[in-house]
Amino acid sequence: MPRGLALVVAVLALAAGCAGASRQVSPLTGMPAPSGAPVLAVKVDNSPAGRPWTGVEDADVVYVEPVEGGTTRLLAVFSSRLPASVGPVRSARESDVTVLGAYGRPALAFSGSAPELAGTLAGAPLVAVTPATAASAFRRDPDRRAPVNLYADPAALLAAAGEVSPPRDVGFRFGATPTGGEVVRHREVAFGSAIVGLTWDAVRGRWVVEPGGDQVVPSGGGDPVGAATVLVQKVTTRPSAIRDAAGAVSPYAVTTGEGEAEVLRDGRAFPARWSRPTPTDPTRVLDAGGAPVPFASGPL
Repeated sequence: MPRGLALVVAVLALAAGCAGASRQVSPLTGMPAPSGAPVLAVKVDNSPAGRPWTGVEDADVVYVEPVEGGTTRLLAVFSSRLPASVGPVRSARESDVTVLGAYGRPALAFSGSAPELAGTLAGAPLVAVTPATAASAFRRDPDRRAPVNLYADPAALLAAAGEVSPPRDVGFRFGATPTGGEVVRHREVAFGSAIVGLTWDAVRGRWVVEPGGDQVVPSGGGDPVGAATVLVQKVTTRPSAIRDAAGAVSPYAVTTGEGEAEVLRDGRAFPARWSRPTPTDPTRVLDAGGAPVPFASGPL
């Protein structure tokens, strides 16, 4: 039976570099970004053994998705800027295909997939990039143990992918803080037995992401990873055809249809509803009156 879960969408909304390049306002972050830059999504481990992450802090948008065994993984979407390395890279899931349907034809980098998913990936509107198709874009870290030792070079991934889509409207709307809302300093979001904490840092203007209750400082150092806006989507799941090595069934997060949501920004929580008729449609996030709930575009 389907069961209620959450899908966390963290809009990092970071300022892009590329001085001198033609620029536009990105529909993914509401911030200036290089015009026409391709979209790359990467599956990243979110287990304690896989943290700290590398490169995730440079993503435009990060999805936290449920996987088998009550755990989660990240789907990090890059366009505005690319890190030198990203990882640990892990395997794809059926939910990724549906989530990325709104992005046009992005590149999706992952370590591999279950045989049951091969046909779905081959028929999806995305460009799959794996160690089997682009070995030179990936490397193993000798100081870490498999399966959390695979890292990738995003620029090399995009070179191997060829022509992919630039950012497009996936439903996000950016603007000033709405009136009302609930003052919130901390939220916990449950994915089965996995918990992701979100703590408001008023100094940085970010929701610090705390998987398992712990902040994550990027592998290269710096501030803990945080997001200007967090969308918590209440979704249902159904069993997929995929099982892990232990035989646990991988859940498929249903991100089409509609459901309850909550938008976290500026230290406040705003109730909302999300709707998305088909996988190629944007996800609309609306208040009780049917108006879009604006996201924060984030600090410069």
